[in-house]
Amino acid sequence: MGKETAQKINKSKAIRRLVIWYKRNSAVTSIVDTAASSAATASNVAGNMVSGAGSVVTTASNVAGNVAGNVVSSAESVVNTASSVVSNASSIAKNTLQPLVFDPLKRLQNNDNILDSVEESQSKRIWIAVDGMGGDYAPGPILEGCLEAISRFPINIKFVGKIQKVKDAAEKTGLAELLENEIDNNRLELIDSGEPIGMNEEATAVRKRKNASINVAMDLVRNNKAEAVYSAGNSGAMMASAIFRIGRLKGIERPAIGALFPTRDQTRPVLVLDVGANTDCKPSYLHQFALLGNIYAKDVLQVQKPKIGLLNIGEEECKGNDLSLKAFELLSSEKSFYFGGNCEGRDVLSGSFDVVVCDGFTGNILLKFLESVGGVLLDILRSELPRGRRGKVGSAFLKSNLLRIKKRLDHAEHGGALLLGVNGICVIGHGSSKSLSVVSALRLAHSAVNHGVMDNLNQLQKLQVLNS
Repeated sequence: MGKETAQKINKSKAIRRLVIWYKRNSAVTSIVDTAASSAATASNVAGNMVSGAGSVVTTASNVAGNVAGNVVSSAESVVNTASSVVSNASSIAKNTLQPLVFDPLKRLQNNDNILDSVEESQSKRIWIAVDGMGGDYAPGPILEGCLEAISRFPINIKFVGKIQKVKDAAEKTGLAELLENEIDNNRLELIDSGEPIGMNEEATAVRKRKNASINVAMDLVRNNKAEAVYSAGNSGAMMASAIFRIGRLKGIERPAIGALFPTRDQTRPVLVLDVGANTDCKPSYLHQFALLGNIYAKDVLQVQKPKIGLLNIGEEECKGNDLSLKAFELLSSEKSFYFGGNCEGRDVLSGSFDVVVCDGFTGNILLKFLESVGGVLLDILRSELPRGRRGKVGSAFLKSNLLRIKKRLDHAEHGGALLLGVNGICVIGHGSSKSLSVVSALRLAHSAVNHGVMDNLNQLQKLQVLNS
């Protein structure tokens, strides 16, 4: 049975279970809703009665004087106790009834988590080469993320780096025992290498230092000892190493870095490329970026007919600079994908497009801007909350919502960007990546391998536009 057929069966089973659940529980749901409504009504009535009693008590206190005041004080205490009992009863009823109205449709809609877990449990373990020395905080957080990812996803890791430095970092972070266990279980392998290419070094340094960690990791993919490679190091060096070691796809002039941006619909991110690999582009580059993005959106994002947009300063086809005008003409004439026209900056996160193409200079600015949005938004919300007890109560109610907002906008949740256009699956991490980013990036690498992205990318070679 093919992977695609299995996915359809799993999804249809989930939908059937959902329909059966609603049929069996429609009556229960109705009763629970009625009970919850009745409880709320009872609480309101009780509240009104308590309020009325309080008014009577206050009036009596004013008339009766000090002696009656003592009696009234006792009455007030009784009334308050009654109010507390009603409130507690309402709370207990709500907590008791809430699990009964749990809606499985929400789970099915929430990014297909059920199907993702089934898919991951059924897929084989794959080997991923990791440049353990690349990144601002390597190798400690990179190793920590790898060990966490091994326990979560069906992957094995070939961790490339200076072995003694890796072991010292494991000791320092308390991961030495876990590292040894994963090595004994044949789920992680340490591969020795030289020093990494520094963040400030030229990308061409990969040609001179053949033993650099990114070159060793890339060779593992070239020699079919790993199915994907991840690095949080120098992105230019990774791109150069990928071109020199595993080569470009035939017909692709320049590879592009594709990053996933969140949208209003949390189940449907938008792929933006290029976000930094090519600061100066030709119209033909943007055309090829659209072809690459279209395949990625179909295979990994599971969008049946991705809508491609060209980032521009206006929706009209006559807007933009010379690059935009010529690229628009190329994209409009392409029949192998659905071109939706120009995409303005405000439309990128709207969910109106599945893929947005632009030159690397513009895309990188857009990416770095987005990375700051989550933190700034949360700071603004915190500063606007009232001070004192009201603020603390409001913060308590909003805490879970704020955390979800932060998670949706946090670039660490997406972890990495795919280098599309080379003859292998390469995931580029942010230089400041820590363990959470590493886990997210390795999940992205696993998903790309599991959905057969390279098989479909290689089919691009048959297109006439790439052979002309």
